[in-house]
Amino acid sequence: MKKFSDLCAERFSVRSYQSTPVPEEALGYICECVRMAPSAVNRQPWKFIVVRTPELRKQLQTCYGREWFAEAPVYVVACRLAAEEWVRPADHKPHGDIDVAIAVEHLCLAATEQGLGTCWVCNFDVARCKEALGLPEGVEPVAIVPIGYPADNATNVKKRKPAAEIWEER
Repeated sequence: MKKFSDLCAERFSVRSYQSTPVPEEALGYICECVRMAPSAVNRQPWKFIVVRTPELRKQLQTCYGREWFAEAPVYVVACRLAAEEWVRPADHKPHGDIDVAIAVEHLCLAATEQGLGTCWVCNFDVARCKEALGLPEGVEPVAIVPIGYPADNATNVKKRKPAAEIWEER
């Protein structure tokens, strides 16, 4: 069994995918890992939409027009459910986006464990995405995560700050 730190090191933003389909068992496992993600006050203010049909994949590709994005056989659209998110009383900060981000990273690490690649896509046309998926008011797409087997030319290049720059003790 892999250690968590190994999964963290292995996971990277994949921008080149094989056309091989993602097994149903792997998607089920990833879904269960997402379901177990923590959220503020356990509200779980999210909906994850798995997109595999060619027609809907093409519509989502118009939301983010990168060639590599079109290669992935599966997209998961992570959505925030505004009516269900917890809002911190002290300063009225909504935590829905934070909660969705935690769940998306569970997705990415679970996919890595299954030998699959992912990439956070946040720079997309939200209005077009909502229209393509027929999302009602209050359901906001936060990220689109392509999932698939990394192509042979996909490389794990990570530049990380030294721990001393990000970890401070007082």
